[in-house]
Amino acid sequence: MSVIRSAALRGFSAVTADLGGDPVELLASVGLPAHAIYLDDLLLPTAAYGALLEITAVRLECPGLGLRVARLQSPTVLGPLAIAIANSPTIGESLACLTRYMYLHSSSTSIRLDEDPDGDADVVALYYSPDEPREQRQATDLGVGFIHRGLTYLARGHYGLRSVDLPYTPPAPAHVYRSFFGAPVRTRLASPAAVLRIPASLPTTPLRDVDKTMQQLALAFLARQTATRGADIAARVRTAVAESLGTTTVDITAVARLMSVHPRTLQRQLRARGTSYGEVLDRVRRDKALSLLTGTDLPLGHVAAMTGFTEHASFTRAARRWWDAPPSQVRTRADEQPRPAVL
Repeated sequence: MSVIRSAALRGFSAVTADLGGDPVELLASVGLPAHAIYLDDLLLPTAAYGALLEITAVRLECPGLGLRVARLQSPTVLGPLAIAIANSPTIGESLACLTRYMYLHSSSTSIRLDEDPDGDADVVALYYSPDEPREQRQATDLGVGFIHRGLTYLARGHYGLRSVDLPYTPPAPAHVYRSFFGAPVRTRLASPAAVLRIPASLPTTPLRDVDKTMQQLALAFLARQTATRGADIAARVRTAVAESLGTTTVDITAVARLMSVHPRTLQRQLRARGTSYGEVLDRVRRDKALSLLTGTDLPLGHVAAMTGFTEHASFTRAARRWWDAPPSQVRTRADEQPRPAVL
């Protein structure tokens, strides 16, 4: 199952509310939790994310929805990756960094530079390849729009975009795309991806005011995230479960699919480590529940949902097993703890 970070929904709530829609109701219509619009690092099924944008565009009669949401997104949507990109020496190295680590934001999306499909020696093509671009036109519009705005940010203005090629008939009128991109938007049905045709000289353009230390710190963080792919299997499962709680199904079949292994293989690997999937899931739920109960004022129902419980009663039973107390009492005990003196 391909996933995308919930940060990709930034701006969705504001746009839908402005159009007279209810973002929470729209999220529920595709099985996504309401809190997905408030947090950045939840893992959402790519198919549900794409369906959300398609359904919203139809219901609110806004064929340019993807571009409207893209207008409200900044590079910070990418988290630490945005820091590495913004502090790279050149735009080309920024794109190389994005190409290398894009999967940490969207597991099924790839980006690459290649020759211009029109054969122009002064132009290179930036290919944006998500899952099923023709079936998820709004999500693809949003992604291409986001990349365009990112390039504009890096270049500090107009960067010489020649044209945008889409592998589908654009859902919005031509003037909407022209206004957003400031360049022609063409339909290239034979293309497997969306393409931004940019000047061949753009990748060598140096970035100004970069902080090499910040770049190195961000790259080190991204490298650690990549390294977890080869880490202890129990640690990898904990990470997958923690990022999926409250957003997608967290049974072993779903998590195994996310990790690209067979469920029986995953369970066997965990047994070899002296644990089981059920034990890992229980510990992650317990730790997240404790953090939310003692560190936030979220309603107990929200805490239950965010820790993967569909019923409050089930959450209460788990809390009694973990701490010999119901969730409300755990929160009360935390509130009664003396605070350290401020010197």
